[in-house]
Amino acid sequence: MVWRGAVGKKVLALMDWLRGQGRVAVGFSGGVDSTFLAAVAQLTLGKQALAVTIDTPLLARSELREARALARQIGIRLRVERINVLTEQNIAGNPPDRCYHCKKIDFTRIRAVAEAAGIACICDGSNLDDLGDYRPGSKALEEVGSQSPLKLCGFTKADIRAASRQLGLPTADKPAMACLASRFPYGAQITQRGLTTVERAELALRALGFKQLRVRLHGDVGRIELAAAELGRALKQREKILTLLKAAGIRYVTLDLAGYRMGSLNEALKKKRE
Repeated sequence: MVWRGAVGKKVLALMDWLRGQGRVAVGFSGGVDSTFLAAVAQLTLGKQALAVTIDTPLLARSELREARALARQIGIRLRVERINVLTEQNIAGNPPDRCYHCKKIDFTRIRAVAEAAGIACICDGSNLDDLGDYRPGSKALEEVGSQSPLKLCGFTKADIRAASRQLGLPTADKPAMACLASRFPYGAQITQRGLTTVERAELALRALGFKQLRVRLHGDVGRIELAAAELGRALKQREKILTLLKAAGIRYVTLDLAGYRMGSLNEALKKKRE
């Protein structure tokens, strides 16, 4: 494959970086960023590349299935490690720095898996766009010694999608995803029941054709965030949405007129800081 243009130069720089490591273990969620990184690692290093997926209750079952399928498509070796993070109150209690504790546990396990396989370098899919939001998990990645080659090589999300398209990856246009814990307001206890409710609700909305969405759970209230262009269609399907989300376990259903925005629950933190 011939890489040209500004994005092509970044891909070539990424491949050079990977060659310099010799062997790598990629923290692999099956999202846009980690799938692209895993695909380039496999293309560059072959059997010297390993993908590691951490399976916790915070990972939607549909995302786990997709991660397995993507690893098969890419051809990269995959290890799936199960951890029940809900036993940790600094995660289940959902404090503002929950992501720090979760990433620390996840990437400590990835480090252990890598070292057992004789791999010194672990890496993650962080990119330049991740610098613009509240991301306490970044500190944990640094502490564990995870490398962020996409960030190092200057990739933005748009770059990753463009390069993924050239590679023929099905994730090129995949909506932004986040772990299920991001559906709960800070301070609200995260339970297996709540996680299952949120996943069922979001799967039901996707089955209706909605793409970029979140269902945030505020106690008995499910607050739906959709792309602004899809709000009108949601109102036309009001009765069907109500039926499906109540069947998923949500008592009161609301539609957020502000629409989908990444990290909307961080708005409360910003207000406190102000």
